[in-house]
Amino acid sequence: MSYILNIETATKNCSVSLAKDGVTILCKEIAEEGYSHAERLHVFIEEIFKESGYNIKDLSAVAVSQGPGSYTGLRIGVSAAKGLCFALDIPLIAIDTLETLAAQAKINKGLIIPMIDARRMEVYSAIFDSKLEKKREVQAQIIDENSFNELQDDLYFVGDCTVKCKSVLNKSNHFFLETLVFPSANEMSFLSFEKFKINDIVDVAYFEPYYLKDFMITTPKKK
Repeated sequence: MSYILNIETATKNCSVSLAKDGVTILCKEIAEEGYSHAERLHVFIEEIFKESGYNIKDLSAVAVSQGPGSYTGLRIGVSAAKGLCFALDIPLIAIDTLETLAAQAKINKGLIIPMIDARRMEVYSAIFDSKLEKKREVQAQIIDENSFNELQDDLYFVGDCTVKCKSVLNKSNHFFLETLVFPSANEMSFLSFEKFKINDIVDVAYFEPYYLKDFMITTPKKK
């Protein structure tokens, strides 16, 4: 029996789940404009163990969202996950954020395109089939009316880019699943268990999130 704590903080959604053999026992999450991950994450972890009746020492591993996504959000999630793994001497599992997002779309055929908002018309995206097999790796891409024109399948878009992308991605084979906005630790449950079964883990000391782009520090312009 394996108990895995899943931590997803790559977007506005601060999400934590506890899973047993790939099935979620309890999930706590909240999506707020102000990115309250630093305040919420450890509270959610404590509440999950208190409410579920399990002990943190029951954990077999911790899984964390590896990105792409918010620099600050990813740092907070990874730091918490590493701290737990060090303290409990258990393995760390890294989960593709876009795969977690795509996993929410339940389709029989076609392609799933998860997208995370970057800036202006740029998104972080990947392509998965209906069985959640990756057909195109993660990219940072500028969305315009020609994006994905080479794909003839029905395309199902999920993520927080609906508002800015719907006006240009408007072909007859384009469908927006508008209720699926943020990745959730709930979907991480079965993804992390599959990796745990084959010992697909990362080095706790050296693992770094996948930012996709270098983090840039900017100085406000003087008025």
